[in-house]
Amino acid sequence: MSKCKTIALCNQKGGVLKTSVTINLGVGLAAHGKRVLIVDCDAQGDATTSLGWRKQDDLPVTLSTLLSKVILDEPIPKNEGILHHKEGVDLVPANIELSVMEITLVGVMSREKMLKSYLEPIKPDYDYILLDCPPSLSMLTINALAASDSVIIPVQAQYLPAKGMTQLMQTIHRTRKHINPDLQIEGILLTLSDNRTNLSKNTAVLLRENYGKSMRIFDSAIPLSVKAAEASSTGKSIFAYDPRGKAAQAYRQFVGEVIQHDGKQRTKIRTADAR
Repeated sequence: MSKCKTIALCNQKGGVLKTSVTINLGVGLAAHGKRVLIVDCDAQGDATTSLGWRKQDDLPVTLSTLLSKVILDEPIPKNEGILHHKEGVDLVPANIELSVMEITLVGVMSREKMLKSYLEPIKPDYDYILLDCPPSLSMLTINALAASDSVIIPVQAQYLPAKGMTQLMQTIHRTRKHINPDLQIEGILLTLSDNRTNLSKNTAVLLRENYGKSMRIFDSAIPLSVKAAEASSTGKSIFAYDPRGKAAQAYRQFVGEVIQHDGKQRTKIRTADAR
């Protein structure tokens, strides 16, 4: 395994806290001393906005700019377009131009691997690269899966979103079969959870019954939280906005799970290599 681990945060359904999970996982990892890059792969630019850059159209360089250079085989200066957030994470921003890039990619040779081609040279600068995918199974999502070591799937604690994961799983399996054989599913993360309701409890049971034997379901569950929603409007993580709240506590537990699991995987690989 490369020292840098690339993780796609992916679900074709919107409203599952995918961007919030990406940002707070990134900031949480940075708080543990990890070098983290967040890549906004969504033309809506939610990760860019949530980290405080609200005028995306004024940014001189975005992911669309960088992918255009990759397609044209133009050199990309070191750190070009990478923004630095005060909570210790870096960001490759996005804006509406990325929707045009989506169309452009359709006619490009090796179209599924353009994002990977951009990321490979900068991976030595980071311990983790987190890809905030668009809420669709689009060419940009396929690019993110092709560039990733693993996938984290945020799932809303409701029956239909949990039931609708079949198509996403098929896309992940096809990507693994045809493009990226090393792609792993890191796990499923329950979001917008409210343990006071039977619906949230039943959804957790449903996920474990349907997927628990074949993949990991994180012990952490991100709760329904007004403070977490407010944090996105301030350009801060939940750790900076409401550090003692229930959402921050849940995200800390989740970050700990990701680090612990990654540590075990790296130990297994080192042991296997030693043999």
